[in-house]
Amino acid sequence: MGGIQSLIRSLLELYVIVIVVQIVLSYFPSPPESALYKTQMFLSRFTEPVLAPVRRVMPRIGSGPMTFDLSPLVVILLIQWVIVPIV
Repeated sequence: MGGIQSLIRSLLELYVIVIVVQIVLSYFPSPPESALYKTQMFLSRFTEPVLAPVRRVMPRIGSGPMTFDLSPLVVILLIQWVIVPIV
């Protein structure tokens, strides 16, 4: 059973890293033909299925150009909540 728990924990930790990388990359605007944009779209394919439902439930905070999306934070906290019992 330890091997499966370790695998699940590693995959969840990797998913958190992917979310954090996507957050960081979102601060850099890039044209659609750039490698950075393609990387953002590639990561988005993995994170959006989890982040989109959370975004629908949670409103964004702020207004205008100072709007913050806290859905990645909520997902990371939920993942950490799942990882703790595995350890």
